[in-house]
Amino acid sequence: MALNERDPVTGRETTGHIWNGIKELDTPVPRGVLMFLVVTHIWAIGWWFLVPAWPLGSTYTKGLLGVDQRTTVEERVAEARRERASWTAKIETEPYEAVLADPELMETVRQTGNQLFGDNCAACHGRDGRGSAGYPNLTDDDWLWGGTPELIEETVRLGINSTHSGSRIGQMLAFGRDGILDRNQVTNVAAYVYSLSHADYSTDKTAEQIAAGREVFAANCAACHGDDAKGNQDLGAPNLTDDVWVYGGDMQSIVSTIHGGRQGHMPTWDERLTDGEIRTLSLYVHDLGTVQP
Repeated sequence: MALNERDPVTGRETTGHIWNGIKELDTPVPRGVLMFLVVTHIWAIGWWFLVPAWPLGSTYTKGLLGVDQRTTVEERVAEARRERASWTAKIETEPYEAVLADPELMETVRQTGNQLFGDNCAACHGRDGRGSAGYPNLTDDDWLWGGTPELIEETVRLGINSTHSGSRIGQMLAFGRDGILDRNQVTNVAAYVYSLSHADYSTDKTAEQIAAGREVFAANCAACHGDDAKGNQDLGAPNLTDDVWVYGGDMQSIVSTIHGGRQGHMPTWDERLTDGEIRTLSLYVHDLGTVQP
């Protein structure tokens, strides 16, 4: 077949290729497509000169317009800080009582604090603040180290068993594992502790074991948890008479806690968050424990 053969229908030359009896036409690229390609190439070359585009060793071409994404982000961050300055200054300087009494400011605290909590605290305490096994529920108004905004701020700032020099220190001894108590004493005191929040557990059948556990408690546990077992927030010792448990309140969990001890950990946020962020977060957490059921 001649290479210059023309298709009798369209009048276009063929390429010389035949596919299943169909001759391939030598159809040129549409002019509109060519113009589009030309314009886009010119546009791209123009932007190479106008904005940062090419790396040059340790630097890069800055562009004739003098703008880049980093500059844009920095300007937006600065603008956001200026917009927040009116209320962040109040949170940083005014007493907690004044902030709590300001409904408009507290609404801002809830919105901003929710974001701070999600970014920094939710991994352990849950997105809703209700905690999980080994991590306290922050919505029940039952506090290990105190639930005032001031005390919450101190906990957030210093951490618990953290690397901060002023960290709160809290540890429960491993009474069984370290041989402080024998097996019977561990199970007896566990029965006593369990009975404090489960009145129906005290029966004629368990009375002797509970009485023996009360003596063990008085000799080994009351120094931290108090003679009445209602805890001591100065030491981070929980109240054992309610139905709020960090590591579980069933009999087996209580035995495990007494046997192996507990040592919780919360990092210090003193250098990771600003003073304003810590105070906002403290107000938000305090609010969680007072406005939710």
